[in-house]
Amino acid sequence: MLEALRTKKNRIPEPVLLRDIDFDCPFYEGLQYNPPARGVWNIVHTGMLIPEAHQVYVCAQGCLRGVILTAAEMNLMDRMSWVSLREKDMWNGEMESRVVEGVAHIVEKMENRPRCVLVYLSCMHMFEGCDFRVIADELSERFPGTTFVDCYMTPTMRKSISPDAMMKASLYAPIEPLPKNEKLVGLVGCDRETDRTSDIFEIARMAGQEIWEINSCQSYDEYLSLGSASRLISYLPVANVGVRKLSAKIGAEWSYLPISYDFDECEENVWKLVGFLLGADEENIENKESKDNRINEEYVEKIASEEIRSKVAEYIKEKKKLAETALKEAQALIQDTPIVIDYSATPRPLGLALLLTKYGFNVTTIYTDIFQKEERAAYDELLKLCPEMKIYPTMDPAMRFADNEYEGESSGQAPFDEKRKASSQTVEHLAIGQKAAYFTHTPYFVNIADGGGMYGLDGICRMAEALVEAFNTPKDTKKLISHKGIGCASCL
Repeated sequence: MLEALRTKKNRIPEPVLLRDIDFDCPFYEGLQYNPPARGVWNIVHTGMLIPEAHQVYVCAQGCLRGVILTAAEMNLMDRMSWVSLREKDMWNGEMESRVVEGVAHIVEKMENRPRCVLVYLSCMHMFEGCDFRVIADELSERFPGTTFVDCYMTPTMRKSISPDAMMKASLYAPIEPLPKNEKLVGLVGCDRETDRTSDIFEIARMAGQEIWEINSCQSYDEYLSLGSASRLISYLPVANVGVRKLSAKIGAEWSYLPISYDFDECEENVWKLVGFLLGADEENIENKESKDNRINEEYVEKIASEEIRSKVAEYIKEKKKLAETALKEAQALIQDTPIVIDYSATPRPLGLALLLTKYGFNVTTIYTDIFQKEERAAYDELLKLCPEMKIYPTMDPAMRFADNEYEGESSGQAPFDEKRKASSQTVEHLAIGQKAAYFTHTPYFVNIADGGGMYGLDGICRMAEALVEAFNTPKDTKKLISHKGIGCASCL
C-alpha cells in the first residue's frame, strides 16, 4: 500500500519538561536534522568579514553546492574559488599536493593577487590526516606576501571544537602583533555588528577608548590594525577558543564579559569593563575565570576618577530604568501570549526566558539542543518558577515533521502563508529566533541570531522593543528564513 510522505499526523518528539531535563546532556546526540531557518551565519559569511580576502574550498562536489550558493546569494562570487576532490584522491597519496597545486593554480590566474587566502579543508582531509602546515609552507614559499589561513568545513567532526568556533579562530589567524596602542580595544568574536548604544561602546567612550570591530573594517590594513590592540573583549562563548589564541599571539589582555539578561550580572559586567579598560594590570582584577566573575570594587575606585565613576553609576541607573519601563510596556501589550525562544537567537535562552518570566510574560517553550554552562543559575531559578516549561530539541530528525504540525484545511498553501493570512485574528505564538518561528509557524517573531548585536542593560531594553515590534508587525516567515545570514546582502 502506498502512503503519502507528507502527513498531518503528529510525529514530532514529545517535549521534555524543564523539571525532567538533564542540564548537562539534554538530548541524545546522533543523526542530526537542520531546520530550514538559514539566518544563522555559516563559514562563508564569516570568512567574508576579512576585507579583500579570497576563499578557496577544497572538497567534494556535493559539499561545494552549499558554499557556492551562499557566495552567489551574497553577490560575492568574485571572492570565492574551489578545488573539487575526486574519489581517487583518497587513496593515491596526492591529497596534499592536490590542495597545493589547485590553490596555486587559482592564485596564479587571479589578476590581482590577494594578500590573504582562506583555504577550507574538508572531512576528507581530516580522515586522511593531512598536514596543513606542509601545505601552507609550500604555498607561502611560492607566493610571498600572501597569508594562507587554514579553515575547515567539517560537519562530521562533532566531538571536539565546533566548526563555528574553529571558524572564529581562523577569522583572526592573519593578525600579527604590532606596537601597542593603549587606547585601542578589540571587540572580537561577533559576526554581526554590536549595537553602538550597547554598554560596551558607551563605557568605552566614557573611558576614552576606541573600539575595533571587524564589521567596521573597510580594508585589509584596517583589519590588521587589531594587532596593535592592548586589550580584547568577547561576549559570545563560541568565540573564546579563538580569542584565547589571539590574546597570547599579540600580547593583549583579554576579558570575557558574557552576554546576559540578568540585571545584576549586566551591572557587574559594566563595572568589570570599567576596571579592565582603565587598569594597566589585569592582576589587580579578580580572576576572570572565578566563580562569580566579580571585579574588585576597591580597585575600580582607585583607578577611575570620581567623574567617570559618577558617569558610569548614572548610566547604570538610567539604563536600568529604561529597560524596566520597556519590559513593562511590552508585557502590557503582549500579555499572556505564548512566547517561544530558540538557541540560535541567543546563546542564553534560559536567561532570557527567566527575565521575561519575572516580568510577567508567558514563556512556554524553548528550542535548544544544549545549555551553556553560564545558564546553570537561570536553569535553577526557572525550575522553581516554571517547572512545566517545554524543551524541544532542534536537531532531532523527527523535528522535520514540525512542518506539518498546523491546524486548518489543506489548501495547497504552505502553513506560513495560511498563518500570515489569519494574522489579523490573533497572535498564537510570539517567537524569538528563526527556528522557533519555523517550528511554531508564526509570522510574529524577533528576527535575530547570536544575540542580534544587543548587549548588556541596553540590550535588555532593545530586546523589549524588538518584542513589541514583532508582536505588532507580522513577517513573511518563509521568505525571511530562506535568506542565508541575517544582515548579509542577498540577491533573492
